[in-house]
Amino acid sequence: MAKKAVATLQKGEGRGFAKVIKMVKSPKTGAYVFQEDIVPNDKVKEYFAK
Repeated sequence: MAKKAVATLQKGEGRGFAKVIKMVKSPKTGAYVFQEDIVPNDKVKEYFAK
């Protein structure tokens, strides 16, 4: 699944997007988990500001 997402980003239509990985603390267990999303390049700073 990850290979398909990366391959899509490398083609011409996916150049306006970035795959971002954010570390979030789980409220249920208190452990840190990684959250992955694909967002437009101009929304990356807003994604990390949350």
